[in-house]
Amino acid sequence: MKVVFAGLSFAVRHDFSVAYKVVLSLVLVVGAAALQRWVDFVVIVLATGVVLTAELFNSAVEGVCDFMETGPDERIGAIKDVAAAAVGVSILVWLVVVAYEGVQLLDPH
Repeated sequence: MKVVFAGLSFAVRHDFSVAYKVVLSLVLVVGAAALQRWVDFVVIVLATGVVLTAELFNSAVEGVCDFMETGPDERIGAIKDVAAAAVGVSILVWLVVVAYEGVQLLDPH
């Protein structure tokens, strides 16, 4: 677990796209827990887990690609594009969940 937290900590400190997702998701998760909205809590945690996993894999793929090839390379570009597309899809899902759950948590009914 130490390695898991070290990797996540590194990503949060060095990648704003990871950091803001963690912060926004934590706010919503705390709100859902405080209101005892457990289904909302689980949905937010799952969506955040998916998007963070995609972001971390994308960062790792980009790092390996940059290590293996420092100059422009069409294949490396395609690999990075596919990894970025995976992040893009997960971000869309995460945004839908965060927007929906945020509205639900603010609704008094």
